[in-house]
Amino acid sequence: MNKIYPSAAEALKGVVKDGQLMAVGGFGLCGIPEALIDALRDSAVQNLTVISNNAGVDGFGLGKLLETRQIKKMIASYVGENKEFERQYLAGELELEFTPQGTLAEKLRAGGAGIPAFFTKTGVGTLVAEGKDLREFDGETYVMERSLVPDVALVKADIADRSGNLRFNLTARNFNPAAAMAGKICIVEVERIVATGELAPDDVHLPGIYVHRIVHNPTPEKRIEKRTITEKAGA
Repeated sequence: MNKIYPSAAEALKGVVKDGQLMAVGGFGLCGIPEALIDALRDSAVQNLTVISNNAGVDGFGLGKLLETRQIKKMIASYVGENKEFERQYLAGELELEFTPQGTLAEKLRAGGAGIPAFFTKTGVGTLVAEGKDLREFDGETYVMERSLVPDVALVKADIADRSGNLRFNLTARNFNPAAAMAGKICIVEVERIVATGELAPDDVHLPGIYVHRIVHNPTPEKRIEKRTITEKAGA
């Protein structure tokens, strides 16, 4: 089975549709599938519910989809650094399911593992727990959280072999493996493609069974969200 597609647009063709639940890997701008996000924007699909740690920044990452109004709802744990996100939310134009970061990660992991729901203490006694089932275990109150199983997962990895086995680069791994496992269809953008068997078994961070389509993007921009420089005397 050939999993490699000639472009991000071709990789999305026949998969993305209006109204889908979609997971997008990345943390801030680290480890985001840049080419797939651009292709998703160009596909003009509408009314997406997007699961992602955040929504990029203005004009980059998922911020591009906010500008084109293709996202109707975000399921996220951090919404800073994006003025358009703030504007749309405060104006009632964008729905937000605000989720603690660890809970969001577990929602995706559980979805990928076939676990429909789980209990956590995070959020008990706050707005996060409103309307949710509460249970007591060993004298402590827990809130039940439903797992997430997106229709499509868009993922960024460093290397893929032709069977779809993936290796991630350092902190760019972040939410990508969990998103890939949870998605009913997983499309991955990689910087390098190697022959099947070239990756050592211990270098495989995610087995190819989770990956359906691969697109090669050897030169992503990798924009830095915030850069702080300390000036030293005499430098």
